[in-house]
Amino acid sequence: MSWASWTTSGVFAGTGGVRTEEAGILSGDLTVHTTWSDGQASVAVQYSGSSDWFTLAGSPVPCPSEEESRAFHQSVVEAVRAGAGATVPPDGTAPAAPPAPAS
Repeated sequence: MSWASWTTSGVFAGTGGVRTEEAGILSGDLTVHTTWSDGQASVAVQYSGSSDWFTLAGSPVPCPSEEESRAFHQSVVEAVRAGAGATVPPDGTAPAAPPAPAS
């Protein structure tokens, strides 16, 4: 069984925050944690310094390799910074954000 994990703390969620399964939208100073095991990546977020973790909506997703899961973690961190109710996409390639409202 292969596995790896990455944690990035001090990630300030952009306007609109991120969508979680358990708590809805989280915003502010967050910690992002990705665990990769046997071809699957799971992403959780927490308020930095808190003990409670929340599953990022759309997690877990297929992710074929440890190398790809590291890149995936970084893209999740970037999506959290972007905010807009970011979620994890079903294909594990790059986080999804809801479409922007029409101007």
